[in-house]
Amino acid sequence: MKEKVHTSAALALQDVVRDGMTIAVGGFGLCGIPEQLIIALRDSGVKDLTVVSNNAGVDDWGLGLLLQTRQIRKMVSSYVGENAEFERQFMADELELEFTPQGTLAERLRAGGAGIPGFYTRTGVGTIVAEGKETREFDGEQYILERGIRADLALVKADTGDEAGNLVFSKTARNFNPMVAMCGTVTVAEVDHLVPTGSLDPDGIHTPGIFVDRIIRTVSEKRIEQRTVLAT
Repeated sequence: MKEKVHTSAALALQDVVRDGMTIAVGGFGLCGIPEQLIIALRDSGVKDLTVVSNNAGVDDWGLGLLLQTRQIRKMVSSYVGENAEFERQFMADELELEFTPQGTLAERLRAGGAGIPGFYTRTGVGTIVAEGKETREFDGEQYILERGIRADLALVKADTGDEAGNLVFSKTARNFNPMVAMCGTVTVAEVDHLVPTGSLDPDGIHTPGIFVDRIIRTVSEKRIEQRTVLAT
C-alpha cells in the first residue's frame, strides 16, 4: 500500500498544488478546519483558486488567510458572514461568489464523491439560486438541477486518523469534512491523533481510507469563532 503519512503540511501539498485549481475545504465555521494545510496552501503561493467551503473563515484565520493574500478568485459557499475582507472584495467585484444553500452544498459535495453528476432539489426554486439552472417538474412541484462537485484537491481535518487514512471526526467537524474528503481527486487530511493501522474500531470510522491519499499529524489552535460569556 502506498505510504500516506507525511511529516508536514508543506510536504503533503508539495507536488499537488497549482494555480487555478478547485479546492474543497472542510469545516463548519472555525470548527474542523484544516488549519495547518490552509497555512501551507497560503505559503505555497498558488493563486487564482476556486475554493469550495461552507464558509470563508474569519479575517485572520482559516480561509481568511487566503483572502488576505488574494489567492482566491472564486468562493463556492453557503455562509460568509464573519469575514469583512470577503465582504469588501465581493462588493468591489474583486471576488466571484457562487452562493449555495447549505444543504445543497453538502449534497453537491457528496454527489460528486459518489460519481453522481447532478440531482434535482426544491431548495432555491423561485430565488436567485435558480437563475440559469435547468428546472423540471416532479409530482406537480418544480425542482432545479444542481451539479455534483468534484475538486482537484480536498483538504480535511479529523480528530483521529490511522496510517491507512481512515478518519474519525469530532462532533460538529463531521458536518462537512466527510463529504469534502469524498469529492477530491487528491484528498489530504490533517489529524490531531495519528494511530497505527488497525487501531480504530471499523464501526466507528467516518471516512474510509480509500478516499484519503495523504495524512499528517498537526497541533491545532482550534480558535473560537464567537465567544459568548454570561456576566455575573
